[in-house]
Amino acid sequence: MKQRGDGGLVFSTDQGRMCPDCRQPSEACQCRKNAVPAGDGIVRVSRETKGRKGKGVTLITGIPLAESELKTLAKQLKARCGVGGTVKSGVIEIQGDQRDVLVPLLQARGWAVRRAGG
Repeated sequence: MKQRGDGGLVFSTDQGRMCPDCRQPSEACQCRKNAVPAGDGIVRVSRETKGRKGKGVTLITGIPLAESELKTLAKQLKARCGVGGTVKSGVIEIQGDQRDVLVPLLQARGWAVRRAGG
């Protein structure tokens, strides 16, 4: 466990938010960019409308890839579905209900995929 006594700058008006581990600005942080999120090995594909004024999006969670690889995968999936989308904190969001298209694509990549939710 990390000692709290070593101190460290958490926020600076010059550079903004600072990484507590490497003490670099968050945008230049090297310790968290290459981190792969730990999961149970199952990729979950779900549909959600919460907080989007009734507009549905397809969420893909649990993909064991780094952030840069996740963005590349999201770009390929968006092109295949012909819709827009984004990557937010390790979750790929694809516009509309695209579960029927995405599940076979992700299974073809060798991941265990489950449809989550209703």
